[in-house]
Amino acid sequence: MKVNKKFKDSVFTALFTEPALLRELYCALRGITLPPDVPVSINTLENIVYMDLYNDISFEIDGKLVVLIEHQSTTNPNMPLRFLLYAVKVIEKMIKRKNLYSERIHSIPWPEFYVLYNGQKPYPEQETLRLSDLFKKPQELGLSENISPFLELEVKVININKGKNETIVSRCKKLTEYSAFVAKVYTFLEELGDREEAVNEAVKYCQKHDILREFLETHGSEVLNMLLEGWTREEVLEVWREDAREAGLEEGREQGRKQGLEQGHKQGREEKAIEIARSLLAKNSTFEFIQEITGFDLETIQKIAAGYI
Repeated sequence: MKVNKKFKDSVFTALFTEPALLRELYCALRGITLPPDVPVSINTLENIVYMDLYNDISFEIDGKLVVLIEHQSTTNPNMPLRFLLYAVKVIEKMIKRKNLYSERIHSIPWPEFYVLYNGQKPYPEQETLRLSDLFKKPQELGLSENISPFLELEVKVININKGKNETIVSRCKKLTEYSAFVAKVYTFLEELGDREEAVNEAVKYCQKHDILREFLETHGSEVLNMLLEGWTREEVLEVWREDAREAGLEEGREQGRKQGLEQGHKQGREEKAIEIARSLLAKNSTFEFIQEITGFDLETIQKIAAGYI
C-alpha cells in the first residue's frame, strides 16, 4: 500500500476545518457556551513541519489563542517545550508587521494549549504537563527549592478515547463521532490484526450507522492514508529511538570505554536511520518525509536511494 504523502492532515484536523466546528469544540473543552457570532480565526501554520507539529490546529477565539494537537499513540513530557516553540512561530506570524521597540503595548491573545489523546496505551483521563518540569532542579543550581520559574507553559492533555471524559466529548457532536470512529478502528484492529482492513471495516461500519457518514463518504481513501501515515510516523520514531539506543549501548559495551560508548550510540543511530530511510523509500515516501524522520540531508537520502549508501 502506497501512502499518499500529499495528505498531511490527520483525520481530526481534516474534520475540524470550519470556524463553527472549532467554536463548538472549544466550548466543549472549556464547558462553556459562546454565541454563534463570536469570531473564530484559523491561524494554523500551513506547509510548515516544525518540531514534529504538523497535525495541529491553531486558532483565535474570543481573544484567546488556542493550539491543539492530536496524538495517535503517545504523548510525552516534552510537549510543553514543543508547544512553546510552535506558539512562538504562530505569534511571530501575528505580529510580524508591528514595531516591538515602540512604547505602544502590543497585546497578544491569551494562550491555551491542549492535547487530545486517542492512543491505545492506557492514559489518565486528564493530565497537566508543565514546562517547568523540564527545567534543571533549583537545588542543582544553588537556588531555593521554593523559587518559581520566570517562564511557564502548561499543556492540558485530555483523553478522548471511548469511556473517557464523556462529559467533554458529548458536548461536541463531531468529537463524539470521531471518538466512536477511532474506537471502532481499534476494535477491528484487534479482531483482524491488519490495519488497512481494520480502517476499511471501521469506515463501512460508521457509514452504515451514521457516524461521520458524510465525511467518510467524501474522504474515505484519504482517511486510510491519514491513519496509516500517522501510525507509520509514530512507530518509526519509537522503534528508531529504542533500536538506536540498544545498538549504541551494545557497541559501547564492546568498546568498553566512554569514547566507544559515544561512538557506538552515533553508529547505531546512523545505521538504524539508513535502514529506516531504505524502508520508507521502498514505500514511495517522499524525500521530505524521510528527511523529517531520519534527519538526513537531501544529498544523503539521494545517495541511499541510488544505492551508494
